Amino acid sequence: MNLFRRAGYVFQHKTEKGEMSFVRPLARAGFPRFHMYISLSGADMLVNIHLDQKKETYGDSTRHHGEYEDDGALKIEVERLAKILR
Repeated sequence: MNLFRRAGYVFQHKTEKGEMSFVRPLARAGFPRFHMYISLSGADMLVNIHLDQKKETYGDSTRHHGEYEDDGALKIEVERLAKILR
């Protein structure tokens, strides 16, 4: 997991599912930020990454303001991480 730290990510916490949560803020205020969940499956590392545009909102329902598509800034970040993890 030191590779993710070298890539600019900060460990947040371990989820109830055993996933490790990492973030890489793009602004001093903390958002937008890249957010990933990492889990291990045997010898494989599974990475679920998305871009949080702003902090989630709460009220009668929870809304998460994230981007999950493989284009734009998220695509560039995935390509950057792939080079680092090789």
